[in-house]
Amino acid sequence: MFVIHDHRIHLEGEPLARDVDAPTVSALLADGKICRSPVGGAVYGTLLNDRAALDGLGDAVHASPYKAPPKAPVLYLKPRNTLAGHGAQVVVPDDQHGVQIGGSLGIVIGRTACRVSVDRALEFVAGYTIVADLCVPHASVYRPSVRFRARDGFCVIGPAVVARRHVADADALRIAISIEGERAFEASTSTSIRNVARLIADVTDFMTLSPGDVLTLGVPHGAPIAHAGDNVSIAIDAWTPLRFSMTSKEGEER
Repeated sequence: MFVIHDHRIHLEGEPLARDVDAPTVSALLADGKICRSPVGGAVYGTLLNDRAALDGLGDAVHASPYKAPPKAPVLYLKPRNTLAGHGAQVVVPDDQHGVQIGGSLGIVIGRTACRVSVDRALEFVAGYTIVADLCVPHASVYRPSVRFRARDGFCVIGPAVVARRHVADADALRIAISIEGERAFEASTSTSIRNVARLIADVTDFMTLSPGDVLTLGVPHGAPIAHAGDNVSIAIDAWTPLRFSMTSKEGEER
């Protein structure tokens, strides 16, 4: 079981995550503290779950090799090396092209989920978190190269996991991305083709999700680009925003 009573946050330098209330999360981060990812399970990204993203492909969805829109969720793995937390510095591999900043709702699984029905799907959710699903801009859709999505630090999660009981409707949450303090993008989870319950049901029809795993609802169409030196903030509804910065390889410390 992966149980959250309120808000789960894992400060850098502390061996274990804490379960605290929302004001405490804000207070802990007020002086610039950085965090680890508040979850440690597998993270699965979802492609083409946004109506505008699918519509934006136009006739390309009918081209070879698939010749039709996807009939099942299109997933990809964000491996362990990509995981980072609030306050992270993420290296931009090629600043000419920058990095696409995908802001997504992360669905945190609370107990083993296998062949779950839509009606019961939310019973398997421990909570929700903000996921910055980063990638190198690219044109391939169905088979994105690992080097585009699995760079070090390309999955920033947090700053906290919000317990499910605090989220009245996960399918009607506002997502906002700011770069250098300027609003760069706005979206809503309401534009998803599969809502949270349907996505869980469809994914667990062919694979088991374990406690602590994260399934993203998917990146909305039109995600902005950030470059080295940019500070990024992703907010979902009134939750404490997830903040991180982009840096060049030259400024990287090992």
